[in-house]
Amino acid sequence: MVLSGAGDALGYNNGKWEFCKNGEEIHKELADLGGLAKVNIKDFMVSDDTVMHLATAEALVEAGKKLDHPELYSLLARKYVDCMNDMTGRAPGVTCIASTELLRPKLKGGWKIPFNNKGGGCGAAMRAMCIGLRFPRPAQLRELVAVSVESGRMTHHHPTGYLGSLAAALFTSYAINGKPLVEWGRGLLETLEMAKTYVAESGHHAEENLQAWGYFENKWRAYLKERGILEEASEAQFPDMYGVKERDAFYKSLSYSGWAGSSGHDAPMIAYDGLLRAGSSWGALAEHVFFHGGDSDSTAVIAAACFGATYGYEGVPKNNYDQLEYRARLAKLGGQLFELSQSSRN
Repeated sequence: MVLSGAGDALGYNNGKWEFCKNGEEIHKELADLGGLAKVNIKDFMVSDDTVMHLATAEALVEAGKKLDHPELYSLLARKYVDCMNDMTGRAPGVTCIASTELLRPKLKGGWKIPFNNKGGGCGAAMRAMCIGLRFPRPAQLRELVAVSVESGRMTHHHPTGYLGSLAAALFTSYAINGKPLVEWGRGLLETLEMAKTYVAESGHHAEENLQAWGYFENKWRAYLKERGILEEASEAQFPDMYGVKERDAFYKSLSYSGWAGSSGHDAPMIAYDGLLRAGSSWGALAEHVFFHGGDSDSTAVIAAACFGATYGYEGVPKNNYDQLEYRARLAKLGGQLFELSQSSRN
């Protein structure tokens, strides 16, 4: 939870780097600051990503051990509405703003919003990692699918959007369980079938959702094939030249509209690409995922959460997280979610 916030704050840089389209320029500015190891996080506010991630985590904690799904979904909707009061300077997305205005948490079913043909952005993915912390075990996969889908489509009611929520939550659960990294993408593809069945049976704009389903899955299949891990493999394949410029071009090629990482499919995809490349190196992960010419805070918040779930603070400069805004809240919620995940063992 803490490192997800750190990744977000670093990728955002008070709005300066999230909206910079040139990765080489960002890397130059980082070097002028003395490099990642010299960056003091106290000067970097968290973005809307972490504020909404906190909202998700708080709802999961308040829901407690015995989940009542409609009650949890009403809690999530209320938290998402309330957190919009903490968005000054944090660049909330237009879809999140518009969708939270449609939510009616006090009404029965008031957490449901209409299908949105333009709801494929990354706003659902960026706040879902803690769902994987709450439901990390394979036996809890159906809960993870249901909660990630429904929380996601409270603002991004399009499969390209809310399946990003599923991916972020699922990858966090994989990190906690020590699942080999090269298997995560294939695991996501397998889990999509369960999600598809859930959405079809939910009856909530099922037809529109199923008609729009293919894009997310097709983009992920193409990416995994590009990396040589669509089928069983021991490691991902990367080009010999994969510097800042090459990554910017590749990330852009994954995108829906040219802004890398701004959609539900490619925010977790770029995070995954960086995790595959960086291994246990925080510095390498930051180089690949926090600092690029796309929606850098949204890719960073996902990747950093998975890194933290795998390696903890290993190799992370203390000044990159010690004075992080909302650190205490993030740490407390992380502990509470872990306790809930353990106490609900069958």
